[in-house]
Amino acid sequence: MTIAQNLGDILARIDAARKAAIQPAPATRLVAVSKTVDQDGIREALAAGQTLFGENRVQEAQGKFPALKNEHPDLELHLIGPLQTNKVKEAAALFDVIQTLDRAKLADALAVERQKSGRCPRLLLQVNTGEEPQKAGVLPGEAAALIAHARKLELPLEGLMCIPPADDDAAPHFAFLAKLARDHGLAQLSIGMSGDFELAVKFGATHVRVGTAIFGARS
Repeated sequence: MTIAQNLGDILARIDAARKAAIQPAPATRLVAVSKTVDQDGIREALAAGQTLFGENRVQEAQGKFPALKNEHPDLELHLIGPLQTNKVKEAAALFDVIQTLDRAKLADALAVERQKSGRCPRLLLQVNTGEEPQKAGVLPGEAAALIAHARKLELPLEGLMCIPPADDDAAPHFAFLAKLARDHGLAQLSIGMSGDFELAVKFGATHVRVGTAIFGARS
């Protein structure tokens, strides 16, 4: 199947999952994860109507998206991989949304960059719901404090994101994150990837992050 056909299939499955959900989100947006995908592949997706993309690394995105954003003013770019504080300036200049705020030091750096440049992307806080030591994200027990810190800095925090452990049932992780978002008045919920995005939609996902099901296996 082509990229356009894959996109059509995934969007149809999202729509069907939303209709089957008990409490569907107002809308579920598809983030096309273009990690390792070249500009030609991204342009195919753009030609099919996809305008929202996610990248894992600042440097890789810098090599692909400035020209694409100039060509497509409606293109929206999300950072979905960990962000080092020494890359905050570059990330703030390129990305529309950073989904991976996970520590106070990063929140402080984003606030400083906003003072310097006047720019701060919209933010989601990444929660390490599985408490995996090798994975980025604030621990569940520390999430409330980080939300409060971001709000004290008046950062544009809009929601939460998680990546459940690969071998776990994702449902409890999605349920936990959805409740945490409700408890803190956060509207955005970025959950679900290629293997479980339909389940995520049923838990109220406002964003699902899908890569291989659109672009094929990564090289």
